Amino acid sequence: MSLTPLNAVSPVDGRYAAKSEPLRDVFSEQALMKRRVQVECAWLKALAAEPAIPELPALNKSALRLLDTMVSDFDVAAVRRVKAIESETNHDVKAVEYFVKERLREHPGLHAAQEFVHFACTSEDINNLAYSLMLRDAREAVVLPAMSEVLDAVTNLAQAHRDVSMLSRTHGQPASPTTLGKEMANFAYRLARQQRAIRRVTLLGKMNGAVGNYNAHVAAYPEVDWPRLCGRFIADLGLAQNPYTTQIEPHDFIAEFNQSMLRFNTVLLGFCRDVWGYISLGYFRQRAVAGEVGSSTMPHKINPIDFENAEGNLGLANAVLQHLADKLPISRWQRDLSDSTVMRNLGVGVANSLIAYRAATSGMSKLQVDEQRVRADVSECWEVLAEPVQTVMRRYGVDNPYEQLKALTRGQAIDKGTLQAFVSGLEIPEDAKQRLLALRPEDYTGLAARQVDELLAAIGDLDNP
Repeated sequence: MSLTPLNAVSPVDGRYAAKSEPLRDVFSEQALMKRRVQVECAWLKALAAEPAIPELPALNKSALRLLDTMVSDFDVAAVRRVKAIESETNHDVKAVEYFVKERLREHPGLHAAQEFVHFACTSEDINNLAYSLMLRDAREAVVLPAMSEVLDAVTNLAQAHRDVSMLSRTHGQPASPTTLGKEMANFAYRLARQQRAIRRVTLLGKMNGAVGNYNAHVAAYPEVDWPRLCGRFIADLGLAQNPYTTQIEPHDFIAEFNQSMLRFNTVLLGFCRDVWGYISLGYFRQRAVAGEVGSSTMPHKINPIDFENAEGNLGLANAVLQHLADKLPISRWQRDLSDSTVMRNLGVGVANSLIAYRAATSGMSKLQVDEQRVRADVSECWEVLAEPVQTVMRRYGVDNPYEQLKALTRGQAIDKGTLQAFVSGLEIPEDAKQRLLALRPEDYTGLAARQVDELLAAIGDLDNP
C-alpha cells in the first residue's frame, strides 16, 4: 500500500499533511540521510585540507564538485541505495559511509580517499551534527517564520483595538476595566520573549570520537591539533563546537530548544483559551466562510474550531517536546542507545506546533470585534468603580473606605445613580468629587492604551541583540 494522507498512521502526515509539509525536507528519513552525507563529505574535505595529513592529498575541483553534488543531488534513488546497503549492514550510519565510498569509486582521483571517509568517527559524530543541521533548518526556515506570523497577527489585534474598553474578568467575575488591545499586547510581548529565546539557543556539535577524547585521532596523527581542526570543521557547518563530551553530544541544547518552544506554545495555548472565551462572550465574532458548516444539526453555529484545534495540537506538541527535553540529556555512562529512537521524533513536536500556529493564525484572520457588545458589558457595570472611589477616599483620610464600598457593592449590581449618590455624600475635596462623578466604567482603564504602545515598542527592542 502506498503511503498517502488518507492511510497515514499519524495525522501529522495524514489529515494535517499540507500544514506539516514544510518539515518533510527537514525531519524526514531522507532529510536525515542527506545531512549525514553532508557531514561525511564535509569531514573528508576538512581532512584533505589539513597539511599534517599527507596521506590524503588536497582535493581538486573535480573531486570537490563530486562531493558537493553528492549532497545537492541526494534524491530518492540515493535514498533507496542507502536503504539497500542498510538492509545488509543493519546500521544506518555505516550504510551512509559505504554509500559515500561507492560514489568516490566513480572518481579516479579519489580511490585513495576512500578510507578517510568516516575517519576516526563514531556514528554519533555524524548523527549529532546531522540533527543539529536539521534543527537549524527547522528553526530558520519554518519555526521562526511561523511564530512571526502568529506574533504579527496578535500584534495587529493589539494595535487595532488599543482603545476598546473592556470589562476584565478576574476569577471569571467583573473586575477593573482594561482595553481589548492591552490584553492582546500582553500576549504579544510574552510570545516575542519566547521567540527570542528560541532564536538565541546555540546549536552545538561534537567531532571528538568514540568517548570524546580524540583517541583514534591522536593514535593516527598525534601531531595534528585535533580540537582546533574539529572546531573549525563544526564552525564551517554553521554550528558551535561542544569540545567536552562522552560518545554523544549530551543534547542539553536540544532540551533548551524544546523547552523554549514549549514555553512559546504554552503562552499561545493560554491566548487561544482566552480568545475562545471572548468569542463565547460575544466580544469577538467570527467571519462566516461560504460553504463551511459549524454544526451538523444547528445551522446557525460558527464554532471556534481554529482555536480549539490549536489548543489540542499545542498540548500534543508540548507532551513530545517535554519528553525529549527530559530524556535526551540523560545517557548511561559514556553512551546508551535509548536516545536514538527518541531523536527520530524531533520533528513530531515541531510538526504539531506548526499545525497549531497555522490554526491560530487562521482563526485570528476571521475575528471581528463587536465593539458595541464589548462596550455595553463594561458601561453597565458600575460596581467596578468601587475600586477608584474607595482608593480616593483612602487618599483623603475617610474612615473605612473599603468597608463602606464593600457594603454598597459586594455581590450586587449597582447603577449610576446609586454610585453617584454615594460619591455626592463624601467629605472629600470638591475637585476630587467631581472627577469621580464624571468617571464612567468605560473610562476607567488606567494606562492600558499607553501600555499597548509601550509593549509593542518593547517587542521591537527584543529583536535587537
